[in-house]
Amino acid sequence: MSAVLLAGVVFVNLAVLQLNLAVDKATQERTQLRATTAQLQSQLSAALASPRIQAQARRVDGLVPADPSTIGYINLTP
Repeated sequence: MSAVLLAGVVFVNLAVLQLNLAVDKATQERTQLRATTAQLQSQLSAALASPRIQAQARRVDGLVPADPSTIGYINLTP
């Protein structure tokens, strides 16, 4: 009788261990997915910011991008 109880306890402990391992793996995956999502949201925000700012500058202030051929540089080293 006690051998059957002991076997049952061992079986339950193994089942709990397997569940804990599965939960741990799922938690790690969730953490990784959240980090990936945050990184992608940051990249998207950065990608959308420049065109939005340029459009607002054109609309509100009438600004336009400078023609690269009209930009010059000077050397200030002595």
